[in-house]
Amino acid sequence: MEQFIELLSQVNTFELIRTISWGLAGAISFYFSIGNARVWTSISIGFFLIFLGQAYAINPWVNYYKLSAFHNIVGTVAIVVITHGFLEYYVFCRTFEISGKKVVVYLFSLLILVAGGAFLLVNPTPSPNTIRNFKIVENAIWVFLSIMNLELIRKIYVAIKDSPISKGFIAFGIVFFLVFLWRGSELYLQIFQWDKDWQDIIAVMTDEVSDIDNFAGRVQVSVLVNKYAGFLSSLSVGGTFIYIYRLLK
Repeated sequence: MEQFIELLSQVNTFELIRTISWGLAGAISFYFSIGNARVWTSISIGFFLIFLGQAYAINPWVNYYKLSAFHNIVGTVAIVVITHGFLEYYVFCRTFEISGKKVVVYLFSLLILVAGGAFLLVNPTPSPNTIRNFKIVENAIWVFLSIMNLELIRKIYVAIKDSPISKGFIAFGIVFFLVFLWRGSELYLQIFQWDKDWQDIIAVMTDEVSDIDNFAGRVQVSVLVNKYAGFLSSLSVGGTFIYIYRLLK
């Protein structure tokens, strides 16, 4: 407990608030998945997993590299499950058919996470550079699938635009626009090696010189976009599920 309190005292206040916001959004989405139709299960569970992926900020054991990498795996699984959920919803709104049970979605998501954990256990402890590679892969998948989800949301909205719940998908569109900015800005920094992780790596492990000072303006803008888009994403997720819950009643 003392270790956890000490960690909280070291965490950036904004980072802590963002993590708490994702926690609230995750709790709302998980509760939503329990109380509503099967068609919402994958979407809701995916958003809950985002919180688990973001919880590294308050994890007292995050300095263990394998556990740090596991947070990235959870984050990747989250967006894959969400995208699968929107695909299911699109098929449902075209055919009015949905297969499987809620418990299957829960168990399948859990099995994927267990498989990811097993992958880390049987492989060598990742280095800081390997952890950074995990983050790059995670962000690349998020950016690609966020664009895909925006298109799926557009198609779902067109298919159900006469339904009261269609407004909820406009809200989901806002969510994924913010998510795209959040993950895309971080990926941009990583691609050009302007991210903090890379700066820390070259400061300790190599003699490489960064060109980050030559592009200070765009780096600062990208950092701010990443910071605030991530926070607004968490707020918009919780707000969207509350809004859809009210529309369904």
